[in-house]
Formats: sequence, structure tokens, C-alpha cells
Amino acid sequence: MAQITRDSLLSLEAYAKARAEFRERVLAHKKARTVHLGEHVTLLFEDELTVRYQIQEMLRIEKVFEEEGIQDELDAYNPLVPDGTNLKATMLIEYEDADERIGALARLTGIERRVWIEIAGQPRVHAIADEDLPRETETKTAAVHFLRFELSPTMVSALRRGAGLAIGVEHPQYEAVVPAVSPATLAALAADVA
Repeated sequence: MAQITRDSLLSLEAYAKARAEFRERVLAHKKARTVHLGEHVTLLFEDELTVRYQIQEMLRIEKVFEEEGIQDELDAYNPLVPDGTNLKATMLIEYEDADERIGALARLTGIERRVWIEIAGQPRVHAIADEDLPRETETKTAAVHFLRFELSPTMVSALRRGAGLAIGVEHPQYEAVVPAVSPATLAALAADVA
């Protein structure tokens, strides 16, 4: 899969003009790429468009226009783009109440390594989490994690042929399973693998 380059990004001025339409397109695109695991865990499966949007937003918010700053954002976010042999997701642990969230993050230490996908007829694949930097301590996990699911060629082939896809999390303090993702989600994720 192609990486996002400096030359492929819009300038701050051009992005300001295109932002509303681009944002609307990305939000619609994310719907099929979002999987809710129970009430409190959401996976957003990333691709080139979702990551491009994140980079453009960060550059806009931080008002970055210098080459070095732009390269820093590219270096930070390009690893989230699937490379054809994997699926990549941002995992969000969501609790509206701050006190409840603090308690949950303490109970859910290690949850990011307990998320799995299973392509029909294939072995379960557990997430490789937070390769960029540690996001948990001995006493709590973070509310955001970055996950990679590495797939064998057989798994890639099965996914591209439309084999069913289950996603779940098995943690002593939190379990949830989606036995079959929607056809729209399946099609979106199949497009991420070569």
C-alpha cells in the first residue's frame, strides 16, 4: 500500500478550503470501518484515507507548514496505514463518566493484547499493540491504542474472497464478540489487503 507523502498533502490554505467536504467524505467512509465491541470498546480500522485525514487535521490544528514538522507527522501516522498483509486499527476505550473511565482503565490493563480477529476457517489472530510507544503502566491502560493484525497469505486470500470475519476481545474484566461483521465492513477491510 502507498504511503502518504509530503507532495500528496494539501497545503494549509488548500485544506482550509476543502476541509468541510473532505471531512464529510471521511466520516461517511469511517462508518463501514468502525466496529463496536460491547458498550465501551470501539475499533476504527485505518486506511490511507483515514490516516490522511488525521495528518491534515493535525497539521491544521498545530498550524504546521514547515517541512520538518510535516515530516514528523508523516513519520508518526504512516505506520497506521495497512501494508497489504495486515489490518490496522485504532482502539478506543470509551466511558463518558471520568471516574468510571479511571476505574475501567485500571481494571483493563492489557486489554489491547486481548483483541482478536478470526477469518472464517482460519486461526484466530491476536493484535500486536502499540508498536510506536508503550501506552500502559502496571496500574492502568490508555484509552487509545494502535493495533496491527498480521495475516498469512491464506488469510488474505480468504478475506479477499469474502470469508466471514469475527472480531472480539477476551479480557478477564471485559469480553465482547461480533460474530460476523457487516457486509460493508467486510468489503472495506478486504480492500486493505493485497
